[in-house]
Amino acid sequence: MLIIGIGGGTGSGKTTVVNEIIKQLPENEVGIISQDSYYNDTSHLSYEARTKINFDHPRSIDFDLICEHLNVLKKGSPIHQPVYSFVKHNRTGDTIHTLPRKVMIVEGILILTNPELRDMFDIKIFVHADSDERLIRRIKRDITQRGRDIDEVLSRYQTTLKPMHEQFIEPTKEFADIIIPNNRYNTVAVDIVRTIISERLA
Repeated sequence: MLIIGIGGGTGSGKTTVVNEIIKQLPENEVGIISQDSYYNDTSHLSYEARTKINFDHPRSIDFDLICEHLNVLKKGSPIHQPVYSFVKHNRTGDTIHTLPRKVMIVEGILILTNPELRDMFDIKIFVHADSDERLIRRIKRDITQRGRDIDEVLSRYQTTLKPMHEQFIEPTKEFADIIIPNNRYNTVAVDIVRTIISERLA
């Protein structure tokens, strides 16, 4: 099993890169694990308490469960990825049945911050985008997909997103094998990654 970690700031275009990488690979050979599925279970907290959690800090992620699930997949068994609700700030109780594949892609803003998880990646990729561009994408996504209003998005960006990015995410560039600049779609970098994967699969 080839395990690829794709990190980078919020709104950097990680999902676009993931989709472009897998687009020309056989569907039954690639699986995806999203960091967003692995926010800690907050069922014991009230909704108001959950809204105050700093979800951009590494402490908000259940890295032990991600590593456990990857090890299960490596042994050839399926896992049940949690399903997370950004509206309720908690896991829904549903799961996604995820089968082991020849290539497993793990993507998320904080995945390169955890040493144990980082050591499980055969290829580490950091998707870089201009901070203004990332903010614009984040505003659009949070308003249209996550039920936030503009004031809430901007407040969160100033108080947690930006400082957490500078403290935890930007420094993980140094761990990356490949850095993909994604202010514009970077076909060369993605083609290189796809070629590496194809060679490993062969």
